[in-house]
Amino acid sequence: MVAEGYRAWALPYVERLSRPFLGWRPDRLSWTSLGLSVAAGVLAALTRWIGAPWFLLVGVLIFFGGVFDVLDGEVARRTGRSGPRGDLLDHVLDRYADLAILVGIVLSGFVYAPLGLLALVSLLLTSYMGTQAQAVGGARLYEGLLARADRLILLAFGALLLGDLALPWPWAPSAPLVHLSLAGIGFTVLDAVMLWFVIAGQWTALARARRAYRSLPPAAR
Repeated sequence: MVAEGYRAWALPYVERLSRPFLGWRPDRLSWTSLGLSVAAGVLAALTRWIGAPWFLLVGVLIFFGGVFDVLDGEVARRTGRSGPRGDLLDHVLDRYADLAILVGIVLSGFVYAPLGLLALVSLLLTSYMGTQAQAVGGARLYEGLLARADRLILLAFGALLLGDLALPWPWAPSAPLVHLSLAGIGFTVLDAVMLWFVIAGQWTALARARRAYRSLPPAAR
């Protein structure tokens, strides 16, 4: 799943959605996105005590945090407020948002902690390689198996599904289906998401590094 490939298709909808926010400063939208992401992370951590069904709200918060992250750039572009400072702020807040969500999920106890930490490292490496390409004189790299839009969609969907499986639906078994089993190995939906983040994140980071390296002129002999 590569959401970046649908950017052109989604652009008309993003433009329409941004209209009510054209009077906002883009940085206000960026901070709103971070606030929603931090709230998602805190609530995810609290599910250890308040219960897995609250992951439904975690998923909603992650989704709307991603929406505001898209809107800040669109509003900046349409109002002529794009600039290096806004770009830097956006990337810094995005990294803190990623950190808040992943750490909250790890602290929830509904993922295998070492796997969650490896997923966080992979996400940070993926983002680093994209900006490092720009830092050495190339173009900012967004593509790959795990661009930011992809991981926000997967995190929101995984949280919503985990919360749904934890609800005592009348047609469901008496025990909640939070912990699943495959070939005798127990896992949760978010464990599967974290595993994909590790694999796809490392693949994306290395692919971006390779592309950036090949785009640079060879060293003088």
